[in-house]
Amino acid sequence: MAQDGAAPPSGASTARPEPGWARWWARRHRIADWLLAVAFLPWTALMLIGDPHGLLGLPAMAVAAVAALIGGTAGVFLGLHAGWGALTLGAAVSTVVLFRRTRPRLMFGAATATLLGYGDIGMAALAMFTYAAWYDDRRRLGLWSAWLALCTLVVYTVGGPMTAPAASSMLIMFYGMPLAVGLWIGTRRLLIANLRERAERLEHEQHLLADQAITAERTRIAREMHDVVAHRVSLMVLHAGGLEVSAPDERTAQSAGLIRTTGRDALAELRGILGVLRDEPEESAPTAPQPVLADLPGLVEDWRSAGMSVQSSSAGSPGAPPAQTERTAYRTVQEALTNAAKHAPGAPVRVHLHHRPDSLEITVDNAPQPAGSAADAPPSSGYGLAGLRERIVLAGGEMWAGPLPGGGWRVGATLPVSRSGRGVQEAAE
Repeated sequence: MAQDGAAPPSGASTARPEPGWARWWARRHRIADWLLAVAFLPWTALMLIGDPHGLLGLPAMAVAAVAALIGGTAGVFLGLHAGWGALTLGAAVSTVVLFRRTRPRLMFGAATATLLGYGDIGMAALAMFTYAAWYDDRRRLGLWSAWLALCTLVVYTVGGPMTAPAASSMLIMFYGMPLAVGLWIGTRRLLIANLRERAERLEHEQHLLADQAITAERTRIAREMHDVVAHRVSLMVLHAGGLEVSAPDERTAQSAGLIRTTGRDALAELRGILGVLRDEPEESAPTAPQPVLADLPGLVEDWRSAGMSVQSSSAGSPGAPPAQTERTAYRTVQEALTNAAKHAPGAPVRVHLHHRPDSLEITVDNAPQPAGSAADAPPSSGYGLAGLRERIVLAGGEMWAGPLPGGGWRVGATLPVSRSGRGVQEAAE
């Protein structure tokens, strides 16, 4: 609720108004101001011409009597001047009505002046209704209402046409009902504002609780990854280092060195992931560059060093794809090579990149597993291809995976590299 002297909240929404009736509904209070201002023009003239009371009562009667006595052109001239004066006064009153919600003191001052001037009870009733509906200072409202009621009793009883009981009945009828309706509207407006504030506060608290739950879950996941995965990988690196030192031949030493290097890289990446998961102010996210297309030859060479037969080729003219497209392409080839090593060990693999003006097509094919090379496949979570598909969809691309007609398996993806594809990726990010 607004305080006295401050502009009350307007009914217009700060959001973009809906077309049609909603646009007019958002401006309903301002429209009501203009309608009331227009209505007070004939109302003021009626109060002045009918039987004015108060300070202007005797001058108005005197002007009317003189105009009737003189008659002729002079009487018409005097009557026109009196009419212009009434019109000017009505325009001034209507102008004040336009500021009824933003200038309550001006409204009450004009109500006092019109009431004492020519007995206008309409302006006083509108002032009480407006203040009760738009402002929450009940003490000031009571003082203003008592003052206007006193002025009304003085104007209509002291030398006026009414007795005190009749004037009291008029006060109840013309002031009591607008004041009661205004108090009901103001209380309802205050209740709605409090409920809205409470709902926003509860929603904010709910978001805070959700963030706390997410933070706690991320911390738990980081702790589990550190206690289980990092510990096992560290043991693997230590054993590989010992095997490299005490290897009986050069080939075994090279294999142990490759295992140790790969394990150390995995630990470094795992440490970066743990830094992101943990909610610690002193810890910062990893700043190491993410792998891109230029790192694919190194990835292929690592798998060749591990004993996999990998053939890499590309077609088209590489452009400058978005960073997310390059990261997604690298992860696609990485996941496909890992699957081939798990499920078809010893089978040759072919990696092919086809650069088009608006897309990048990636295919990774592995031949059927050679006979006699069956081995226990390493544990698999089953979420590799599902996670890869989600990553590719977020990048605005498509993915497919399935068996080849002559045996073997294919993992393929198409990623956008055009301007429109860039917009999709930026929206996803």
